[in-house]
Amino acid sequence: MSVPEVTVIDYHKTSAADALLPNPSILSSSGWTDLHLEVFQQPKFEIAEHQHTMHVIAVGLSGGSIGERWMDGKCCRETRNNQDIAIIPAGITHRCNWHRSARFLILAIEPILLKQIGQDWIDGDRIELIPQFMTQQDAFIQGILSSLRAEIESPEIASQLLVDSLRTTLAIHLIRHYCSIQPKISNDSGGLSQLALKQVTEYIQEHLHQELKLVDLGAIAQISSYHFLRLFKQKTGITPHQYILQQRIEKAQHLLKHSKLSIAEIALQAGFCDQSHLTRCFKRRIGVTPKQLLHDRSQVNHDR
Repeated sequence: MSVPEVTVIDYHKTSAADALLPNPSILSSSGWTDLHLEVFQQPKFEIAEHQHTMHVIAVGLSGGSIGERWMDGKCCRETRNNQDIAIIPAGITHRCNWHRSARFLILAIEPILLKQIGQDWIDGDRIELIPQFMTQQDAFIQGILSSLRAEIESPEIASQLLVDSLRTTLAIHLIRHYCSIQPKISNDSGGLSQLALKQVTEYIQEHLHQELKLVDLGAIAQISSYHFLRLFKQKTGITPHQYILQQRIEKAQHLLKHSKLSIAEIALQAGFCDQSHLTRCFKRRIGVTPKQLLHDRSQVNHDR
């Protein structure tokens, strides 16, 4: 008798898991590199045996959704409390069932990303995640997933850069805590040179109106995204995402004071998605809205 072919789920494809699940996802990411997030609301169901092309983190979003999970030939009965996580490495056979309706989130991450980020500590071919049944929580992963979900539901300025940073941070966490081989520690005593920092900050200033990506900033400094993220903060005291937001606010302030552009035009020139994004960030950072700043400025000129 022939062995039935195992279904492969590839989250690079749209609605990749729909054929195996009763209902499609209720929330899904789009356009992210090496990362994919979906939220599902399902009735009682059982999913057929399958494999993923990407590493998958599954998180229960409703308490007490009891069921069984099979990974790589092993079975575990899971109570699936709210925020419990399972880790399903790419390429292993997997299936599960849910004895009652359930809400859950999956995050898929490209294996090559872990190899690229972990190559300074481990031979890339030896980076192997350990399967984890949905019986425990990880507050660090929960925080990252919460931030990623917020970016889907309400994207803000520098969204892609923030997603890049969270993706890199998640990969490091997985390598540190869920890898079959313990990585060796690197002290990175060289740091980020003043010249490299100058080149990066000049590039940021010239491209504030565009989407800035962590991988591009790291390439300018000629280091990996992970090392750039860490060494930039070590050098400046803030993350690249925070620095770019700071520079965009300052550029908007300058244009509000010294140009006759509309607030909507200033928002785009400073790299904000639109006027409402500029207004929210400006109010949070400066304490007043752009419109209030223009009003105060015109009032001062009138009094003169």
